[in-house]
Amino acid sequence: MIKLKRIYDPPTPDDGVRVMVDGLWPRGLRKDEAKVDLWLREVAPSKELREWFSHDPSRWEEFRRRYKAELEKNEGISALRELIKREKTVTLLFSARDRERNNAVVLKEFLEISK
Repeated sequence: MIKLKRIYDPPTPDDGVRVMVDGLWPRGLRKDEAKVDLWLREVAPSKELREWFSHDPSRWEEFRRRYKAELEKNEGISALRELIKREKTVTLLFSARDRERNNAVVLKEFLEISK
């Protein structure tokens, strides 16, 4: 099972393996507080795409399309797929305020569709 959670939310036992999927470490959060098992920077959107999107809701659909295109060529995705096969639960962690429109939402969608 793949779950999503904002990294600022408290960890819970049902999170399973906690995987940070942002390219940048979140502001104001120490690594020991975050309880991250794995930080997979390589599956995050490119710097150019992240900066272009800038969490603008009007750019969401285009961001989804472009990020999925990046994921198609992303070599780090295979490590994440292997982890998901091995573990009962994997929680993808993100730092964006918007829980509905962020890279982890697209990544989860991509992983579930392209199994």
